Amino acid sequence: MSGPGNIQYLRHKEIDKGKWDKCIGTAPNGLIYAYSFYLDTMSKNWDALVLSKGLHSENDYETVLTLTWNSKYGIRYLYQPFLTAQLGVFGKNVTEQLVADIIGAIPSSFRLIEISMNSGNIFNSHGKLFTLRNNYILDLIKPYNALAEKYSENTRRNIKKAVQSGYTAEKGIAIERIIELAVSQMKIQNNQSADNVNRFRKLYQLLHEKTMTAAYGILLNGELLASAVFFFSHNRAYYILAGNHPGSRNTGTSHMLIDAFINDHAGKNMLLDFEGSDIPGLIIFYSGFGAINEPYPFLRINRLPFYLRWMK
Repeated sequence: MSGPGNIQYLRHKEIDKGKWDKCIGTAPNGLIYAYSFYLDTMSKNWDALVLSKGLHSENDYETVLTLTWNSKYGIRYLYQPFLTAQLGVFGKNVTEQLVADIIGAIPSSFRLIEISMNSGNIFNSHGKLFTLRNNYILDLIKPYNALAEKYSENTRRNIKKAVQSGYTAEKGIAIERIIELAVSQMKIQNNQSADNVNRFRKLYQLLHEKTMTAAYGILLNGELLASAVFFFSHNRAYYILAGNHPGSRNTGTSHMLIDAFINDHAGKNMLLDFEGSDIPGLIIFYSGFGAINEPYPFLRINRLPFYLRWMK
């Protein structure tokens, strides 16, 4: 099945994973979330739209769109998988018209579309379909002292508080300790959230074997008070999973953790990707380290029958 021109709809079993990952790996807007191994682990199902210059040619995966999908009551819909901040259109020559064409080629069998695209997919003419969301990034290319000079007074104060309280920052924290702390903060814990956590556990092990992970923690007398997992790809460090002990609020431990990571990676050609948030408190936290907003679009298209639209 194909869309307009040479945009092809490929079901999962038809996707050439080698060509797919090459496209994601070389795309200027490539992100870790779009690699096939990431999608295979975190998404319930995924198909794709692929722009081809010719069947079986070296350029037959020039531009791609991930279609992460699920079904409920017989209705198929596109959704954003757990801990998969941005997907969308990836490729070397992503243009406004191409994004429009690819979105238009999404099969009508997907009746509801609610997916996060990526920052390389923002174009003015798509305003009716897109809602912009916030993502904060920090360029780590400068030396640590130069980066620390950009910290806000509140950030400096919190780091100082944590240091004076005797907390220590450590690397290589056991992943199960981090998962346990993160899960304890989840507002909803059910079979779906348990499945998501198990998917993340598998993903971490996969990426850890590829040396694409780092695990940090803040401890006091052996107790884990704040923790975070970072993933690495495309010259980015993704702040992927964080957890804070309820008793560590207002102690500066989260600030201390991020500062420790920045100190370890300062001077590298790398962006620290905080994965964004529209929550004011988190925006203050991220921007307090000198991070700037790199917005990305959220795509929503409702094709549900009129008698179901009220549910969404």
